Amino acid sequence: MPTGYSFDNHAPEADAQLATLEAFLDPLTGARLRPLMRAGATCWEAGAGGGSVARLMATAVGPEGNVVASDIDPSHLAATNNLTVVRHDARTEPAPAGGPYDLIHARLLLLHLPERRKVMAEMVRALAPGGWLVVEEFDCTAPLRVLTAPSDDAAKLFQQVMEAILGVLHDRGADLAWAQDVHTEMVRAGLTEVDTVTHSQSWTGGSAGAALHDINSRTLEPRLLAAGISLDQLRAFRQLSRDPSFASLSYQFVSTRGRRPL
Repeated sequence: MPTGYSFDNHAPEADAQLATLEAFLDPLTGARLRPLMRAGATCWEAGAGGGSVARLMATAVGPEGNVVASDIDPSHLAATNNLTVVRHDARTEPAPAGGPYDLIHARLLLLHLPERRKVMAEMVRALAPGGWLVVEEFDCTAPLRVLTAPSDDAAKLFQQVMEAILGVLHDRGADLAWAQDVHTEMVRAGLTEVDTVTHSQSWTGGSAGAALHDINSRTLEPRLLAAGISLDQLRAFRQLSRDPSFASLSYQFVSTRGRRPL
């Protein structure tokens, strides 16, 4: 069974998926990162995706700082004067050149990688003394509780398809509970000032958050069909994600940060 990141940056839905995640997560990530950034700092954005967080970093550190944005497929990234883009496989390669880093950030990356602990250990090694590591993940063990639905059958369909989506990710090597372990792993790695914040909110049908369910179901459609979900069920699930009478809680977004001792 192949393992690794389940979503392809070249998929037709990739742009929409990245934009949807950025709309939901960037305000949360920005609030966690801004207190840690300073002019002239050196940062590494691992698994940079669409590059929105790397651009935030580049603005914050200014022309005297430098940001390395890495991704196994950096086709959605663009370099600037203080933003370097590198093709990088975090599973098998050491930290990109440019460190040691004052700030390293990884969002929705490590949970998909069977080598997650090895990768995080490499990130810790790449920190400068006093540098910060910020790891942000969805806790995929917390049920996406349905808040309102047009019918009981619609609520059951949502839960059935969501279980199948998470099953596909698990079968590809994702650790759906990894978000719960990051705090402990950072302490074990010797980081200090470790703290964790968790965020969840309602996603109403038609919202940017609910659109993520539609997009993920399209990206993973062949695997979902192979898992026993029918095309009619997927169509109904997608319609539900656009129905304003439907709402569910979002994934719990868990942000954990820790500092390498001086």
